[in-house]
Amino acid sequence: MKPSGDFYPVDFGGGLPEGGPPRPRSPAPEDTALRLIGNSPGIHRVRDLIGRVAPTDSTVLICGESGCGKELVAESIHALSPRASQPFVAINCAAIPATLIEAELFGHERGSFTGALRTREGLFERASGGTLLLDEITEMPLDLQSRLLRVLETKRLSRVGGNDDLEVDVRVIASTNRSPGKAFEEGRLREDIYYRLAVVTVQLPALRERGNDILVLAEFFLGELNLRHGTNKRLSEELRQRFMRHSWPGNVRELRNAVERAYILCDGELNLSEQEMPTLRGGADAAGTDNGISIPIGSTLEEIERTFILATLKHFEGDKRRAADVLGFSLKTLYNKLHAYQRDRNAGMN
Repeated sequence: MKPSGDFYPVDFGGGLPEGGPPRPRSPAPEDTALRLIGNSPGIHRVRDLIGRVAPTDSTVLICGESGCGKELVAESIHALSPRASQPFVAINCAAIPATLIEAELFGHERGSFTGALRTREGLFERASGGTLLLDEITEMPLDLQSRLLRVLETKRLSRVGGNDDLEVDVRVIASTNRSPGKAFEEGRLREDIYYRLAVVTVQLPALRERGNDILVLAEFFLGELNLRHGTNKRLSEELRQRFMRHSWPGNVRELRNAVERAYILCDGELNLSEQEMPTLRGGADAAGTDNGISIPIGSTLEEIERTFILATLKHFEGDKRRAADVLGFSLKTLYNKLHAYQRDRNAGMN
């Protein structure tokens, strides 16, 4: 599997899948020695923080735009910690319906709800002795955040439908692509859970803020592909300049995909036009194109958001995952907004 961010195994293999069901892992530290690619000041700060927080049991909040590599930062903290030989379990809070996430986290007793045919351990129990990553914590329902706070404070939980308290020994790491302040304002994050989670906050810089790291990463991705396929392709100077001009709204994930696409379509020297690399359209190097949108003065914020979301989805030719990444939404949030737009449209036709 390919890495989803800018942490990569030393042997250029392995990595974490994006989204999907929770994944328990018990990797050996020597097999998951992860390194951060780049030399920018922001990356040096992140590298230093990881080294300082990894040996502790403190909770950590990782902040950064989609595609920056937040989950791989979490796995790196785990791999360098005394818990490295124990499970690393990750859950995307945006990928599980609100009605099921409580049972996923805390487990449930047989018969506690329709479909609960047997007793089932939750992720806290499955991560016992190890680390639990709560990815996109701001998508977790507020009432569940309150229960999570209790577990963090007491180190005890009860399964859904159960009466007995169970002791848990789990290090919790959370991540979000939203700023905590904005999450407070939008009512997506409780203040008390924020202060409990953010004992240490790791702020991942956006790729556009990392200067020459863009080319370092591009060369790394290309080297990985050359090694895997026994080739000796290289980046053209023109493509290097385009990479440096581009704003990279999809961050490291977008850069990796761009390099892979160029590798597939080119022989020898990678030098693609804007049309051949659609991931580059609409960036900082696209001045003068027809990718803009027109918003009438007097539009409400809701109307502006709707126009921008639909225009972004059209720009990415209906690819909802890519549109959600660029917009900074979870995929579930984007689907909910599109369904609401469709309901409004249907109501207007009646």
